[in-house]
Amino acid sequence: MKTLLFFAVAFAPILAPCIFLGATVAFVRRVREQKPALVGRLPNVAMCALVAVMAGEAVYGAYSWGVMSGFFILDPDQMCAAQGVAGDHIVTRWTLPVSVQCVTSAGVGTELAPGWVNPVIFIGLALFLLALATGTLAGVRRHLFPQ
Repeated sequence: MKTLLFFAVAFAPILAPCIFLGATVAFVRRVREQKPALVGRLPNVAMCALVAVMAGEAVYGAYSWGVMSGFFILDPDQMCAAQGVAGDHIVTRWTLPVSVQCVTSAGVGTELAPGWVNPVIFIGLALFLLALATGTLAGVRRHLFPQ
């Protein structure tokens, strides 16, 4: 199970953009086929699902990119030295917000995760939850009040 989880995180920077691109193409096709939406009308469930997939893949890809940015197989000291940080190293990790730091014995830390990772994660999570809530509301509304 640990191996499967490792591969899911390790290959996410490759898989997530592919799935995101596929969902984006499907989303654009559906938008082009639809009539102009009226103001105040909820989008349909399929559109909300595509937005949720796109947001979820953005979060998944950004999270794995941030977590894997400080990954080194052999030794944490080699990972920090590869980033150009001099001195003794202690590696600290945070799961959310994503943070991987090389900290010297003097207490000076250097962040290895890119700065764009956490904003993409939090904005993507908010968009994902909004799309799920809107899709659920649209589905319930369509079921209760058929046209």
